Amino acid sequence: MLVSLLLCLLVSLVKPGDGTDSGFYAQPAAAPEERLMNDVKINIWNPEMECMSRRDTEALQLERLKALVDYCDRNVAFYHKRLSEAGVTADKIKTLSDVQYIPYTTKADLRDTYPFGMFSVPQKQLVRIHASSGTTGNPTVVGYTREDMDNWSEQVARQAVAAGATDETVVQICFGYGMFTGALGLHYGLEKIGATVVPTSSGNTVKQLKFMRDFQTDAIVATPSYCLYLAEAAHESSDEFPMSSYNVRLGLLGSEGCTPEMRAQIEERWGNGFFVTDNYGMSELNGPGMSGECIYRDGLHICEDHFLCEIIDPKTGAPLDKGETGELVVTNLTKRGLPMLRYRTKDITYINYEPCACGRTSARMHKVIGRSDDMLKIRGVNVFPSQIESALIGIRQISPHYQLVVTREGYADALEVRVELVDGSLLTRYGELEALQRGIHNKIKAILGIEIKVSLVEPKTIERFVGKAQRVVDLRKEGK
Repeated sequence: MLVSLLLCLLVSLVKPGDGTDSGFYAQPAAAPEERLMNDVKINIWNPEMECMSRRDTEALQLERLKALVDYCDRNVAFYHKRLSEAGVTADKIKTLSDVQYIPYTTKADLRDTYPFGMFSVPQKQLVRIHASSGTTGNPTVVGYTREDMDNWSEQVARQAVAAGATDETVVQICFGYGMFTGALGLHYGLEKIGATVVPTSSGNTVKQLKFMRDFQTDAIVATPSYCLYLAEAAHESSDEFPMSSYNVRLGLLGSEGCTPEMRAQIEERWGNGFFVTDNYGMSELNGPGMSGECIYRDGLHICEDHFLCEIIDPKTGAPLDKGETGELVVTNLTKRGLPMLRYRTKDITYINYEPCACGRTSARMHKVIGRSDDMLKIRGVNVFPSQIESALIGIRQISPHYQLVVTREGYADALEVRVELVDGSLLTRYGELEALQRGIHNKIKAILGIEIKVSLVEPKTIERFVGKAQRVVDLRKEGK
C-alpha cells in the first residue's frame, strides 16, 4: 500500500521536539474515518496506523525498537548495565526476532529501583507520576513526559472509537481517580475524541445512578464487577426509577478479567442493547489503551506502532511461535519517561495476526485467560478463576459474585468455592439447597478434574469492590 509505505518512510525521518532521539514522537490528533464494512458503519480513529500492512508495521516496530534500545542504553543506568551484560546494542538489532536477546524486565525490577531508579529523564520533564498501592513491598512508580501523555491519549482514543464511542458520547468514569492509572487514562483519551466525560470516580452508587439518569449517560467506564453491581442497584430501585430511565448503551470495561459469561450477564442486566467491550493495559506500560476490542469483539486490537508484543513460555521464558498460548511480554516502543523493554506481564493469552472484519490490520490479543502468578496450583492442577466463573455464570439461583478460598489440609491443598445465593430463603429449603450445591460441585469438578468444596452463602455477604474484584483468598502461606 503506497500510502502506508510513504508514511513509514516519513516516520523514520521524524525527530522529537528536542531533535535528539529518533523513533519517538507523539502521534498527532486525527479525525476518525467512517468506513462501511460488511454493511456495518465503522469508525477508525487513525486509519494510517491502524490499517498499515504487516510489512510496514514491522518495519516501523524495528526502527523504533532500535531507537529505544539506544535510548535506554544512554539514559537509564539500570538498562545500561543489563544490556551491557547481555552484549546487546542497538546496531545488533537486525530483525524483530532479535528482541529475544534483550533481558526481561519484571515488576520486581521496578520495586527494587523504587522510586525513580528506572526513569530516563529528570523530574522537571515529568508531568505526571502514578504508583500502585504497594500492598506487597514497595509500590511500582511510573512517570510520564508530555510526549508520553499525548501518546497515551492517542492509544485510548483508538480503543474508544473502535468500541463505538463518538464525540456525542456522554461517558461516566466509575474508576477511582488518584494513583490508579485507569480513570485518568480513559479520561484524557475520551476527551481527545470529543466525548463528554463525567468523572464520578468510584463508589457512591446512589449518586452514580442519579447522574446516569439525569445526564443521560450512554457509556460507562468501570470494572466488570462494578458495572454489574451498578446494574443490580438500578434494578433494586426500579420501582422508583424504571430501567427505561437509563440511556446507557456502551460499557468500556477493564482493570479485571471478564469472561464471556460475565459479559453476557452484564449486558442482560442492563438491557436496552447494552454492549460491553474489553480493553487491556497496565500502569507499567502506560495504563489502559494498549489494546481493545472493536465492535466485532474478535480479539483486542493492539496499538502496534507503540507496542511490540511477544508470547513466551511462562516457565522457561523461551519465545513461542505465533498463535501459541503463553505469557504476554510487551515492549513500549514510544514511552520516554519510564521506558520499558520486554516487560513480563504475567498475563496468559495468544495473538492473532490476521486482519479483522472491521478493516483494521493490527494484531489482536485474545482476552486474557488468566495470570501466571494468580494461577492456583491445586493438587498438581492449574486452576484459573475464569474457569470457575464460566461454570457459575448463568445458574439462576446464584449471583455472579463468588470467592475462591485455598487452604492446606495436612499435606494436600483444598479449594473451597463460596457462591452467593440470590434468594436467602433457599437456605431453609434443604432439599433444594443440597441439589443446587451438588449441581455446582459436579459442574466445577468436571472442568477442573479435582475435588472441591462448594459453600452457598447468604445474599450480599461476599464483598463488592469498586476496583478489582478480590476473587482468591489463599490461606496456605498463613498455615490455615
